[in-house]
Amino acid sequence: MKVHVLQHVAFEGIGSMEGWLKRRAATVTHTRFFTSPALPANPEFDLVIAMGGPMSVHDEAEFPWLAEEKRFLRAAMERQVPVLGVCLGAQLIASALEARVCQGREKEIGWFDVEGQPAADAFCFPERIKVFHWHGETFDLPPGAQHLARSAACFNQAFAYRRNVLGLQFHLEATPASIEAMIAHCGRELIPAPFVQGREEIQSATAQDFQRINTLMEDVLDYLAPR
Repeated sequence: MKVHVLQHVAFEGIGSMEGWLKRRAATVTHTRFFTSPALPANPEFDLVIAMGGPMSVHDEAEFPWLAEEKRFLRAAMERQVPVLGVCLGAQLIASALEARVCQGREKEIGWFDVEGQPAADAFCFPERIKVFHWHGETFDLPPGAQHLARSAACFNQAFAYRRNVLGLQFHLEATPASIEAMIAHCGRELIPAPFVQGREEIQSATAQDFQRINTLMEDVLDYLAPR
């Protein structure tokens, strides 16, 4: 199984997904845009994972590789390669599919519930589950996509496009270490607001909270993985 990871900053890696990939004996390659923006010549992989990052999909003047990354994702989706986008990754998928990405009504940082939305022939999220968020922007659903999840702060939390693409606004891959890294690099964003938790509240998550979301992430990967 060949997997390619698109990583935008050093402190937002694949988190709990690493264990699933090891159990699958996956061959994992990376494009780490913070060191080198070089992308593979063609997206012939069994799975592409686009991770998060603090930049916007619109920041092409500062990060010119964003435009090429969107073309890469579009080509992968057109070839029916399974693609998973997390946070910024989901926004990049939406943008690649010509959907609008814009500032959200509220910043959403911390542990908040999402509600699964029924969808035919697509991945089904639980009716309600507490997950970890860190985002200020959101996306419109791409044409032809199915709405899969919502929250009180952000209507479009997850979508499916065809059978091979899932975009998640939230972080099911989060681990205590990955959250500490995000706080260390982006903690200035923890300004009190209706959907922004403080450092202590974020850090109060239990082992069960992490197990619950990490197990759901494995379900997502199982859904996308080649059969």
